[in-house]
Amino acid sequence: MVLGDPDQELSLTELSARTGAPHPSVHREIERAERAGLVSSRRIGNTRLVRANTASPFYASLTDLLTRAFGVPATLAAALRSVVGVEEAYLFGAWAAYHGRAGDERPGGDVDLLVLGRPDRSSLYEALGAAEERLGLAVQVTVRESGWLRSGSDSFHETFTGRPMLQLEL
Repeated sequence: MVLGDPDQELSLTELSARTGAPHPSVHREIERAERAGLVSSRRIGNTRLVRANTASPFYASLTDLLTRAFGVPATLAAALRSVVGVEEAYLFGAWAAYHGRAGDERPGGDVDLLVLGRPDRSSLYEALGAAEERLGLAVQVTVRESGWLRSGSDSFHETFTGRPMLQLEL
């Protein structure tokens, strides 16, 4: 979470809340990461703020590996696996263009997601809400029928198919 956005500074309490890990575990892991030079921290009163150490020689490679394993695509795919009726899902927009391009600046704002199928909407929004909390990013979802990618003809279809997209592994 810390290495995923070098401009972001998070408190240990916020890291604990977002990851669901106990505060002592977060504290211990941040201590290890700081000793290894992967993160740096500073204090404001009683609050310890942590951020990625982009000067570390391991930063680029480690960030790429962790983003692939636990970043936006992996987190959304894991959330969608539990939603009945989701047949396919794709990232599009800035996050699709960013994925796999180590060293590029992480996109700001929200994540654009296309879901194909007939998902139960309340289950879909519940799963995405949990993913948003974990990622600290809003997810803007568009739902279309399962055959839409092959046979769609509206203006969104033209825009979607003409730009980078990344299929999530469900």
